Formats: sequence, C-alpha cells, structure tokens
Amino acid sequence: MGNCLHRVEPSRSIQNHSSQLVLEDYFWNYSNTEDDFYATLDYDTSVKAAAPCHSCSLLDSSSLPFFLLASVLGILASGAVLFALLRPLFHWQLCPGRPVLAQLVVGSALFSIVVPILAPGLGSTPSSVLCNLGYCVWYGSAFAQALLIAGRACLGPKLAAGQNPSLTLGLTVGLWGVATLLALPVTLASGTSGGLCTPMYNRDQQALQFTHAAACLAIFVLLPLGLLGAKGLKKTLGRGPGPWVDILCSWFIFWWPHGVLLGLDSLVRFKLLLLSTCLAQQALDLLLQLAEALAILHCVASPLFLALFCHQATRTSLPSLPLPAR
Repeated sequence: MGNCLHRVEPSRSIQNHSSQLVLEDYFWNYSNTEDDFYATLDYDTSVKAAAPCHSCSLLDSSSLPFFLLASVLGILASGAVLFALLRPLFHWQLCPGRPVLAQLVVGSALFSIVVPILAPGLGSTPSSVLCNLGYCVWYGSAFAQALLIAGRACLGPKLAAGQNPSLTLGLTVGLWGVATLLALPVTLASGTSGGLCTPMYNRDQQALQFTHAAACLAIFVLLPLGLLGAKGLKKTLGRGPGPWVDILCSWFIFWWPHGVLLGLDSLVRFKLLLLSTCLAQQALDLLLQLAEALAILHCVASPLFLALFCHQATRTSLPSLPLPAR
C-alpha cells in the first residue's frame, strides 16, 4: 500500500503547516547584506531548508485494492448479519436490543458502500456533490455507530427489555440526527483536488476544520474513555454495574487512534503545537494514514463483533432442552 521509496508530492495534511519556510524570506534577509559571496554559498542550503517536508503516501492510487477489498467484505458481512437479525436465524430473535444492533449494522453497511467513492485511483474524477455525500455518509455513519454503542451502554436494560418502543424511536432519531450534524463541517469543506475527494480547508474554513477535529476527538476518544471511567467509578463505589462495556465497545479501537492523531494534526495546523523537525512531521503524516486505514477496517470487523455478541447472548438465553427419554 502506497509508495515510500521515492520522493513524492507533499501530502495534503502538511501543505499549510508552519514548518514550511518561504523562499521570499531568504531573499529578503540577504537583500541588504554587504557580502553577496556568502549569500551565494548558502543558497543551496537555504533552498533545501525552505523545501516542504515530503511524506510518503500510504493511501494513494496503489492502495485501491485495499479500499475495494474492505468495501466488498464490509458489504457482505453487514448484509449477512442484517439478514440474520431481520429474519431470525440461529435463534437470533432472542438477541437483546435487536433494533439498536440492526442500526449498527446499517451504519457499517453505509460506510462500506461509500468507501469506493473516497478511494484514490479509480480513474475518473468524482463530482464535488458526490464527494460531499461520501464524506457525509463516511463520518455520519461512524458518529452514529459510536453514539448508538454509547446509548446502548447507558440504556442497556431498558433497550434490551423491548417494552418501550418510543424510547428506541427517540434514540434512533436523536442519535442519527446528531451524527449528521457532526458530519456537516467536513461535508461542507470537502471537494475534489487532483482527482481525489479530500477535505479542502483554507483560511476561510478554519472554523470547519476545528469543529470537525473537536467532534472526532469528543466522539472517538473522550466518549469511550467516559464510558470506561463511569463503569470503573460505579464499580468502585458499589453503586451498580455501570454502563454495559462488552465486545461491541471494541468498535472504538478502530477509531480511537484516528481521533487522537486528527487532534494532534489540528494543533499543528493551528500552530498550537510546533514540530521542530521534518522527521516529526513525516511521522505524524504516516501515523495519520495508518489510523485512517485502521478506521476503514471497522466496516469488516463491526459486523463480526455483532455476530459474536448475538451468538453469545442467544446461547446463554436459550432454555436448556430436556434430554430424550430412553
């Protein structure tokens, strides 16, 4: 995936960083000097220093098979699990909280469908509207899944009972609405650049970039930490079991690094965190792309987590069958 063996164009995540120098500053510094000889000697060195950091790109056109494979596997896995939930097989009708679990599968399936839209190397340049739609579904479905998992963890007993459909309906409308609103900043800022769909932040859209980074940090990083903290605190104080933290919460493993690194990248962009070396900037760019690849893989792993959860839940809830009489 990607090509790190030769010098490539600057990655889009570092084009606006403060670590890049401007050649005009060099000529201005030497324009009033009395000795042009030293300026000539240091010209090559200054040009190299003024060049931007060039990071290797992992998610370029050569990574198209990865995008397509993740999309196909995600669609197949989500479709199989959704079919098992809606048309109960293997006693999955006993799986607690099926409406919420079905929404999680739908969110994973939506993400899998739009992965090829944002994949590099398809050949044709997608329209701006298609890019906007792709990023809206990409992050909207991810935010919705995170909020659904958190809502199920906090309201688990009420949702599992299935005796309050109005609560399930209100939770569905509210969480999907919030997820769509949280995805609006990156949706409005996305577009086509060099034949690829990408967020196109400029000086006029810094507020959108900051809002998107803050949303990712809150949903993908702080939310799971809050669930773990609440469960540990309640268990320590002896005030009940706390939120349901089970195998479904493993979903956050795939998005937690993306939220952390996106927050660090935003600090660098807004000059709140200065990287002293080009190597540090290259490492941040590399980690960002690795985190994005890990986040993409959630569309394959999430249905498998759901299938394992339903299998374990139905196996423990099935009544023991009487042994046949001899």
